[in-house]
Amino acid sequence: MRLKQLAAALIVGFLLLCVVALKGQQVVRARSMPPDISEQSRIVQELMKSDAGNISDAVDEVTGHRGFMYHDMKPVFKARIVGPAVTAVLRPVMKNDKTDYPNYNIQILDEAPAGSIIVYVLEDGMEIAGIGNLMATTAKVRGLAGAVIDGGARDTEDIERLGFPVFSRSITPATSVGRLVAVAKQVPVICAGVLVRPGDYIVADRDGVVVVPFDKVDRVIEAVRQYDDKESKMIPIIKQEKSMQKALAKYNRY
Repeated sequence: MRLKQLAAALIVGFLLLCVVALKGQQVVRARSMPPDISEQSRIVQELMKSDAGNISDAVDEVTGHRGFMYHDMKPVFKARIVGPAVTAVLRPVMKNDKTDYPNYNIQILDEAPAGSIIVYVLEDGMEIAGIGNLMATTAKVRGLAGAVIDGGARDTEDIERLGFPVFSRSITPATSVGRLVAVAKQVPVICAGVLVRPGDYIVADRDGVVVVPFDKVDRVIEAVRQYDDKESKMIPIIKQEKSMQKALAKYNRY
C-alpha cells in the first residue's frame, strides 16, 4: 500500500513539474513575440525621432554586438525607413531541378501588413535583382514602408519615380527568375552580416541600415534618447567654445 501511495505521489509530482515547465516555456515564448500593431506604431514613432547612427550606437550598447549591416547596403535613392521586418530567403536553383517551389517572396509581399519592411536574402545574389518595378509597385500600393535586399535591385529609375524606398547591396539588370527560388519566408535570416528576425525593427537612411531586436527595442529607445539629449546640448558648446573636448568634458557622449 505504501509503495502504491509513494508511486502515486511521484507521478503527481512529475506532472506538476511538467505543468510548471510548460507554463515557463509559454511565458518565454510570449515575451519573445513581437508587439501588437498599436505597440509597433508607438515604437516606429519613437525610432523615427533619431538617425541610424545614434540608433546603431544604442544597439551596440544594449546588445553588446553590432546591429548595422555591411557598408554596401545603400538606398537606391535618398530615403529613410523605419518598420518591422518580414523576411524571405532565395537560393540558386540548378537548371535540372524540376521542384515546384512556392513563391515565398511574392507571398510575403502580398501578405505583409502595411508599414512592414520586406527583407530578402539572396544567397550568392549580388549580381541578381531581388526587386524591380513590379514588386516595388505591389509594395507601394500595399502600404509597405520599404525593402532591404541582400542582393541586387533593378528598374531603379522606375523605383525612384514610384517613390518606394529600396536599400540593396548592388544594382544589376539581371532578373531572379530562372536563377533563384524562394525557399523560406518569415524565418530568421542573416542579412548583410546581421541577424534579422521577423518583427525586428529596421532603421535605414543614407548612413546605413540598422536592425533593432524587437525584444530589446525599449532599452534601445531609452539609450537613443540619452544620446540625442547629450548631442543637442553639446552642439551649442562646440559652436561657442570651438572645442569638442570641452563639450565632451561636460557631457561625456562617448
